[in-house]
Amino acid sequence: MIRDRGRLPVFSHSFCKGRIVRVPKSPLIRVEGTETVIPCNVTDYDGPSEQNFDWEFSQGTDFVRIVSTWDLSFTSQQYQKRVGSGEIVLRRSSNNAVFLLIKSIQPVDEGEYKCITPSTDATVQGNYDATVQVKVIADGLTVSGSKARSSKPRKLSEGDSFELRCSASTISSEHTHLQVTWELKNGPAWQEILSLTYEGKFQPSPEYEERYLSGDVRLDTVANDIYRLSVSQALPMDEGLYRCLVSEWVKGADSSWQKIQEKNVEVANVVLQQTTLPNNMSVTERGSLDLTCNITTDRSGIFQAQVTWYFSESHNDTLSDAQVLLSVDRDSVVSDSPLISLSHVDRNSYHLLMRDVGVEDSGYYFCHAAVWVPQHNGSWHKVVEKTSSLVSVVVTALELDYQIVLNASKTPKFSDDPTELECRIMNAQNTEAKLRFTVSWYYRMHLRSDAVVTDELLAAMDADWTLLVGNKSRERIQNGEIIFSKQAVDTFSLRIKWTSEADRGDYYCIVSAWGWHHNNWVKTKDVISTPVSVFWATQDYTLTVEAVKLKPLFMAGHTFEMTCKVSSQNIKTPRYSVLITAEKTLMDQSNPNGTTRIISLNQDSVVRLEDWTDQTRVDGVVLEKVQENEFRYRMYQTQMSDAGLYRCVVTAWSPGGGGMWREAVNGLSNPIQIDFQTSGPVFNVSMHSDNPTVYQGELADLLCIVTIDRAALEPDDMSFDVSWFAVHSFALDRAPVLLASLDRKGIVSQPRRNWSSDVSLERISPMEFRLRVHGSEDQDFGNHYCSVTPWVRSATGVWQQEPEIKSKPIFISVKMDVLNALKYPLLIGIGLATIIGLLSCLIGYCSSRWCCRKEIQETRRERRRLMSMEMD
Repeated sequence: MIRDRGRLPVFSHSFCKGRIVRVPKSPLIRVEGTETVIPCNVTDYDGPSEQNFDWEFSQGTDFVRIVSTWDLSFTSQQYQKRVGSGEIVLRRSSNNAVFLLIKSIQPVDEGEYKCITPSTDATVQGNYDATVQVKVIADGLTVSGSKARSSKPRKLSEGDSFELRCSASTISSEHTHLQVTWELKNGPAWQEILSLTYEGKFQPSPEYEERYLSGDVRLDTVANDIYRLSVSQALPMDEGLYRCLVSEWVKGADSSWQKIQEKNVEVANVVLQQTTLPNNMSVTERGSLDLTCNITTDRSGIFQAQVTWYFSESHNDTLSDAQVLLSVDRDSVVSDSPLISLSHVDRNSYHLLMRDVGVEDSGYYFCHAAVWVPQHNGSWHKVVEKTSSLVSVVVTALELDYQIVLNASKTPKFSDDPTELECRIMNAQNTEAKLRFTVSWYYRMHLRSDAVVTDELLAAMDADWTLLVGNKSRERIQNGEIIFSKQAVDTFSLRIKWTSEADRGDYYCIVSAWGWHHNNWVKTKDVISTPVSVFWATQDYTLTVEAVKLKPLFMAGHTFEMTCKVSSQNIKTPRYSVLITAEKTLMDQSNPNGTTRIISLNQDSVVRLEDWTDQTRVDGVVLEKVQENEFRYRMYQTQMSDAGLYRCVVTAWSPGGGGMWREAVNGLSNPIQIDFQTSGPVFNVSMHSDNPTVYQGELADLLCIVTIDRAALEPDDMSFDVSWFAVHSFALDRAPVLLASLDRKGIVSQPRRNWSSDVSLERISPMEFRLRVHGSEDQDFGNHYCSVTPWVRSATGVWQQEPEIKSKPIFISVKMDVLNALKYPLLIGIGLATIIGLLSCLIGYCSSRWCCRKEIQETRRERRRLMSMEMD
């Protein structure tokens, strides 16, 4: 079948600016029944890079739609069957090119084909379709062999000559040329031998070019339709199946030759029989190989022989492919070789001696001899040369026998336990002095299913005992976690310091024997050990923590004691770290989440205070280790604020690699409750201000009043920590800002303020406190409240902290005094206006007095009396 995609066709198009659609020049001549490809592409277009194409067909009438790249319903009814069956296919070769493929073109397909591209341009320019005329001609090509191919091969002897013939003719209606190619198949693919091209030229393949030039391979035309392949002096490479490949070519509209169809016929199967079979010879390893090359000639005069010994791994190799072992020239000069010697026994015999042969020396040996005779001018002339038959030499290896035993001296029972494996060589026989043993370690993962798992190389030793590391263990070997060693001549070991769960699986070793041959180490044997399974059952870690309250009843000020007892399973030599937490029943401002971390003790028995913030009771909590699995927590001088649920959070640790501890599992104890039963006083707090609305710069007074219910206390038996807060917003949607605080010892604390107003805090009575804001500003507005923490002295003289109480907020608004605010600006404005007016008058007077003065000269007038009318 012929495909046009391999050639770049000449396309026809209209010469215009804008979009250009191209198809091959008409006509396209195709043979009936062949595969036909009609390409089409578009260039110089706008829009997306990927263009769509429509194909239509006409036989002089209206065009019929065939197929489209974008519209599945484009195909007309008469083409739906052929398009649906894949007989007609539209394939895209690039974003802007497609080709229409007709797998078996018929005479009904002769006509005009139109390629159309839907517009994606901003303006209509160029051509949007192009047509090509396809002409379908009848198949007039006939190809046949000289004889029908039979099941029996054509047997020839090496060096014989043979001829093969095939007939090819055409009765095509078009002016076509034929190209004939002879091909040979002696492997997986056909190999070209010699061609007579459609231009009438002979073209040999590179493999046969030398034999073609020498005349050993020829292609002749016996008659008008007979093409003969002649081969002289057949070689082993000429064996195989021969066929005649004929292609028909036609000259296209662009004056280029195009192949329109191709046919072939298998002519003969040639089998070459070798004239001499190689002799067989067997030699034991590390023995000597002695071969003799005998030269027989009828010459009795003076002559010299030149002998070369060759070695080949295959009996089909040519002289140029074989390896030269040793040679002696006509002057009896022998080439140098340390392990091979050549001796001239008599006039016609040459011995080749190879010592200490190995298995790699097995193969085919032969000698090549040339006879030289002297000339009258003193030079030498080679009169004849010949190659001997092959001698097949098989070197039998000495059976080196040894066994491999793999034992596990240490197997892990838990994670991070060490693993030690020993690979030992046992019962070694037929060893020699120059013999080395190396080892390779492999790992195979355990799988529960029957899936095939590839063995992973951990490490391998080379012949010079260089360690080659696998990818799986490279990093761990560099870190010293996996150690490979050779403990003795016959013992190799693998040690994993800390075995992980990923290391569970089968391990085996391969011991390789290396022998010294030809100044090099050669591997002679591999023995694989029986795998050793490294596995231990893994169970889930379990940890149980029980908290016990030692003193069931106690009052505020007493010592609270609880113990935490820990038990674990499936953890190797565990150690425990303990954390004491408290869930306060009252709101704890230091921890809004409700859980406070008090004190901890790590696995190395180092104690640390966590979130314990009571500076007066820094030594008030103690956590100690009583036994390996028992811990005791004490809290001295308990306060009312200590009420809540107390737990032990325990973490079990197991020893990991490198002396590190690895976290195994966590556990939480049952809660122990501290609940003080008391009928003591109940404190309340309220906030009051006589004037919640102040003007800027005025003084704002806020009173925090504490009251007591249930029981009356002496003023000396109670004290208070008072803090004032402000939320600078109308709603309580911002974080409170501390204004000032007064502790029970009378120490006032005040944070730094960012504006000019100031605050003062004082105690005006045992249970009343006043906050004053001096020089109020806009920033002082908002909701204000006070927070009070009462302290009560018990009968034992211990001060107990009561729960913190907060007052309801009071909103303080700061207004502006408009009169006072505008008084000074008005006075300043009037004064400035007066000064500017007086200054303007002064400047005007000076300008008119000195700068704008002019002298006016008065003209004289004559004084005459009027004459009376009467006199006139």
